[in-house]
Amino acid sequence: MNNAYSLTLQDAKNIAAAAEEEASRNNWAVVIAIVDDGGHLIHLLRRDNTQFGSIEVAIQKARAAIAFRRPTKVWDEHVGEGRLRYLCLPGTLPIEGGLPVVVEGQFIGAVGVSGVRSDEDARIAQAGVKGLRGTR
Repeated sequence: MNNAYSLTLQDAKNIAAAAEEEASRNNWAVVIAIVDDGGHLIHLLRRDNTQFGSIEVAIQKARAAIAFRRPTKVWDEHVGEGRLRYLCLPGTLPIEGGLPVVVEGQFIGAVGVSGVRSDEDARIAQAGVKGLRGTR
């Protein structure tokens, strides 16, 4: 029998809290979005003074990360190398800051962050994913 894991609302809140801690430590205004394995929004956190445009970007980063089961940095690097066809791939967002959430080899959701430089967004997302590992 296979054990199926799912991302709960509490898991999403734990991810957001750990990610926000990293953002707060650096005084970064960001949006943190967490989606389930179907790309449906579970939890969204918008820090004070974050531009509203980052809301959709964070959600799309999370959706792209779970849809293709890889960090959005992959497409960012491809486009940076001149492989522009990745700009046309439906559902991708070639901007670093989206990470899948994997538990025991199962993709259960993703986190997307937007608001600062993309490498900083990714750092915040990684802190969120690590935060979940500490609570499971």
